[in-house]
Amino acid sequence: MRIIVDTNVLASGLFYSGVPLQILRGVKRKKYTPVISSDIANEYKRTIQKLSVHFPKIDADEQLQLFVTASEICEPKPLPRPVCKDPDDDKFIACAVASKTKIIVSGDKHLLDVSGYQDMKVFKPKQFADKYLR
Repeated sequence: MRIIVDTNVLASGLFYSGVPLQILRGVKRKKYTPVISSDIANEYKRTIQKLSVHFPKIDADEQLQLFVTASEICEPKPLPRPVCKDPDDDKFIACAVASKTKIIVSGDKHLLDVSGYQDMKVFKPKQFADKYLR
């Protein structure tokens, strides 16, 4: 199964515990494959670098590299028109459309609001875990 993991879920999984960490462990166990674009990878990197200063004992760069290495790379074309209220979130939608990935895991309201767009489903982390991690 292929999924797109929003930055907020990745960061929560790297720096905290709970459901986002379970999702990242599922990637490590190859239960599913994350799909990313270079825009998504760049956002991951910027966010992880900012947060890393608050968590010096966690080697987030190494964990991020492992996640990216486990990912399928997709380079989508820009969407013909904006989909999300926050245009910065459209990179996740564009990646899903181009790669034909039907699941996005996110806690972002703007992404959750467009669940159903082109038959893709946006799950909150707990919803995803309840459905696919058991």
